[in-house]
Amino acid sequence: MKIAILSRNAQLYSTKRLVEAATERGHQVQVIDPLACYMNINRSNSSIHHKGEVLAGFDAVIPRIGASITFYGTAVLRQFEMMGVYSLNESVAISRARDKLRSMQLLARQGIGLPVTGFADKPGDIPDLIDMVGGAPLVIKLLEGTQGIGVVLAETRTAAESVIEAFMGLNANILVQEYIKEASGADIRCFVIGNKVVAAMKRQAKAGEFRSNLHRGGTASTVRLSKEERSTAMRAAKTMGLDVAGVDLLRSNHGPVVMEVNSSPGLEGIETATDKDIADLTIVYLEQQVARHKSRRKLNTKGTG
Repeated sequence: MKIAILSRNAQLYSTKRLVEAATERGHQVQVIDPLACYMNINRSNSSIHHKGEVLAGFDAVIPRIGASITFYGTAVLRQFEMMGVYSLNESVAISRARDKLRSMQLLARQGIGLPVTGFADKPGDIPDLIDMVGGAPLVIKLLEGTQGIGVVLAETRTAAESVIEAFMGLNANILVQEYIKEASGADIRCFVIGNKVVAAMKRQAKAGEFRSNLHRGGTASTVRLSKEERSTAMRAAKTMGLDVAGVDLLRSNHGPVVMEVNSSPGLEGIETATDKDIADLTIVYLEQQVARHKSRRKLNTKGTG
């Protein structure tokens, strides 16, 4: 196959591993910066151009689109889909997962475990909003935040009111969530490919920190999932319409709760912690899906979004 990997940096660990895995399996791979692409959109001959050349002949595209370029990156991915190129994760599913509020609403509708979550626009609603999620301590999250940035633990009601008012004063969209104290600063990253959790790791926050992100000094180790945790991760990915996803869970007193569904999960932490070749598993799955869709003569967007 001829595979395009949409990534801003060919030297990133995840991008490099996917290139290595695809090359080892005999595929031709090109890493393409989506921001360096521009598009010709018309009814008869839509195309994508990159540094003066037309991108053509691709069988599949692997999107590794960062949160900061979601709008333009998914536009480029849609263009590939319109041209009949199979996408590992389709553009609509990525957009859905990136919208934290929308994803929470969709997960709740499917009966998937979540922290009690509140959303409001007016400062006058703050007292009731805090009561809705069980009072302080509580977690306040920027909708646009990534890697733990814009996530605040308010330990008292006064602190919660002050932080929420400050964010609202800046016209920032925020979620307010119950604090799962029993998780003890740890979460579980489940790596889903297709209808299977292929690997999982426990991420533990460093001392004095409640955010378990590895970028913030958290540590990772292997973990054994319960049947309910495995089912929750698979259902969450399916609800988003993602074939490849990183589903972050917390272990609460009322069962596993989903914190986030990541459409471009990193490979370094999970491969290091579990010693599994996630990149190879991803390419094998891609091969199977492209063959399946070719046999059905359906190479465009999967339509599950």
